[in-house]
Amino acid sequence: MSKYKMQDGTVVNTDKAQQSWNEDTQWNGNNHISVATGSQWEHQRLHRSAKGRYYVESWSQWQGSTPSAEYVSDIDAAAWLLANDHELPADLEKAAAQVEE
Repeated sequence: MSKYKMQDGTVVNTDKAQQSWNEDTQWNGNNHISVATGSQWEHQRLHRSAKGRYYVESWSQWQGSTPSAEYVSDIDAAAWLLANDHELPADLEKAAAQVEE
């Protein structure tokens, strides 16, 4: 997997993540489209770090693009999981109540 330097100067290692979730995809008749990005070329994966912080790893199949990662709030992590059809971990249930209708 990968290591990323985050906005606050910390470094996350995806190999050390407590848990990781892959994006869901939908077949549009020609290609698998990422639910997270709406693109066939751009992708995301959500991770919970070794210290319990959530971050989104993003990458693209476009030549010359650079993979990246950024921390997200619990609300954003819950919304990402719900949109990508994943069950929520217990620590995100309160956040889910704010984004799910």
